[in-house]
Amino acid sequence: MTSKVPLVEDELISRVEAVRQSMADHEIDTVLLSVGHDLPYLTGYYAMPLERLTMLVLPRNGQASLVVPALEAPRVAPMPRIFDVVPWGETTEPLDLVADMCRHLSRIAVGDQTWGRFVIGLVQRLPSVEWRRAVDVIGPLRMRKTEHEIASLAAAAKAVDDIAIALQSGEIPLVGRTEAEVSADLSARILAAGHQKVNFAIVAAGENAASPHHHPGERVIRSDEVVLCDFGGTMNGYCSDITRCVVTGTIAADLAAAYEVLMNAQEIGVQAGHIGESCESVDAVTRQVISDAGYGEFFIHRTGHGIGMEEHEDPYIVDGDERVLEAGFAYSVEPGIYVPGKWGIRLEDIVVATDDGPRRLNNAPRALFSVLQ
Repeated sequence: MTSKVPLVEDELISRVEAVRQSMADHEIDTVLLSVGHDLPYLTGYYAMPLERLTMLVLPRNGQASLVVPALEAPRVAPMPRIFDVVPWGETTEPLDLVADMCRHLSRIAVGDQTWGRFVIGLVQRLPSVEWRRAVDVIGPLRMRKTEHEIASLAAAAKAVDDIAIALQSGEIPLVGRTEAEVSADLSARILAAGHQKVNFAIVAAGENAASPHHHPGERVIRSDEVVLCDFGGTMNGYCSDITRCVVTGTIAADLAAAYEVLMNAQEIGVQAGHIGESCESVDAVTRQVISDAGYGEFFIHRTGHGIGMEEHEDPYIVDGDERVLEAGFAYSVEPGIYVPGKWGIRLEDIVVATDDGPRRLNNAPRALFSVLQ
């Protein structure tokens, strides 16, 4: 993946200003961000997940500092209007550098993905600080996608739509290949379609499809069975994620009946996503369709997850997430029905809440296709 999100510096500056306003609202003196996507969201820089510390020190007022290993500094695109680069050498203790910058502060928010060794080291060095989670400051901003972000998500969705259509048309061979071989094929197509990174390419045949996060292995795909494919990647900093199912021959009556219920549930879930509705209410109406049809015990996961720079991020379409949808929220709607030992089916699209109603980003056909091979 490239180390820089393709954004102009002015947009990053706007994000930093919005975070600082949120810091003021939460009475946070400084935000500390290490690995994870909050860092590139504000700087365009992706830190490698190393044992060497990278940390953005973002005060509520004044210039930010990006503390970075000296050997990683050449990867940083300079953003002098946002931060100063503070390289540290192999014999330097970087936590001392960060602690010195925060010595007289009282309330600090730290990123969720910061390694425990670094958090504990900072707590020991700054015993009088009150610690908070940075997600409470930055998370609400990241959930509300800008037009630029929605366009990026839409481009990534279009790329995987085309792969799904190739799957449904029979262009991608299935019978006689292993799940792992088909997964590798999907992965290659994701990269060829313009993604810089493959995040996942689940391929689950027959009884394996009853495991929602099945790891594709040496199981050979046979005729007359369902094949569930859930795949996506990162394209220019933003994620794609789609699930489609096909059958390698005759569609059994019980599978066809369940899939009709699944399609209906997914459509109702998508159309429920209006601004002001709660995340949990979207889950509830989707789940109700499946429960009413007698498949409730076989829908074993949440209806969806937020998506953006990460394939799974806030908000979550699940019972207990009382947040209401706002313009720019992007999330999946992906109900599933999983019958252990027999088959599993899932149907997933990415949806954005807009002032004009829910907007699907994925448009590959949603019917259950028979791929005769």
